[in-house]
Amino acid sequence: MLQPSDLSRALLRYCQPNMRRALLEVAITVIPLVLLWALMWLSLDVGYWLTLLLAIPAGGFLVRLFIIQHDCGHGAFFRQRAANLWVGRVLGVLTLTPFDYWKRNHAIHHATSSNLDKRGIGDIDLLTVEEYRGKSWLGRLFYRIYRSAPVMFVIGPAWLFLLQHRLPFHQWRDGWRPWISTMATNAAILLTIAGMVWLVGFVPFVMVHLPVMLIAASMGVWLFYVQHQFEDVAWARTGGWSAHDAAMAGSSYYDLPGLLRWFSGNIGIHHIHHLNSRIPYYRLPNVLRDHPELKAVSRLTLWDSLKSIQLSLWCEQRQKLVSFKVARSQ
Repeated sequence: MLQPSDLSRALLRYCQPNMRRALLEVAITVIPLVLLWALMWLSLDVGYWLTLLLAIPAGGFLVRLFIIQHDCGHGAFFRQRAANLWVGRVLGVLTLTPFDYWKRNHAIHHATSSNLDKRGIGDIDLLTVEEYRGKSWLGRLFYRIYRSAPVMFVIGPAWLFLLQHRLPFHQWRDGWRPWISTMATNAAILLTIAGMVWLVGFVPFVMVHLPVMLIAASMGVWLFYVQHQFEDVAWARTGGWSAHDAAMAGSSYYDLPGLLRWFSGNIGIHHIHHLNSRIPYYRLPNVLRDHPELKAVSRLTLWDSLKSIQLSLWCEQRQKLVSFKVARSQ
């Protein structure tokens, strides 16, 4: 395998966006999403079971739309900075994610990923075994509830996208900029909802769009979770932390089946993404093709990822994620 500096240089050749490909990616994501939304609306006269069935692929396309927004946030989707900013802001209205506010937090996540001393922004909350033991019984209870599957993958995503993104109270100290981004996005969301309600009616709009949004939110949080919460993940204190190790050992290669890989915009190739976030998502498979040795790094299958749900604490003694049961037995 290439040395870190050589690998970083080798990845530079994949960083150039292609305008035609970018526009094609937008088209093959937005057009099917609009068509599915219309079919869901029409299906209300057939049976709500069909509406909910169509919500699953619609949610997948909405996730894919978020991945395009994600690449815009890294300045990777278009060559022009203005194009990345404004496409990202428009897509943020559809994904209920204030773009500039999210972009800043996500940049912090990339700069601090897998650093035990810099947790708290853009991450899923993670406690060490010692920190967990040091909490009161109420604090431990809250953490166990937070890390439970229903909260982490159902209630939490709904809270994040429907409510938390509307008012960034947790970032008071960052001044007015997060609020400008958030309020502008909220205003655009309200106008969009008003237009859709005028077009199809309030109840049909909620019956169609709410399940799509909830499915996409849960999918998105799940993808983010497994990219940094898996059995062989590595975390380190600041003195032993490096960006290369955080990418190669702190981020997974989520080796998904082809269809799921397409809907998730290759975001499962997350170790490469953290090595160089300026690589457009449609070029990430090319990296694995040209450097097949990277396929074995932090590889996580669909089955492996399901087993990671029980891993909730970082054990500094064993240098690995462990379950509450294992932590209790130590």
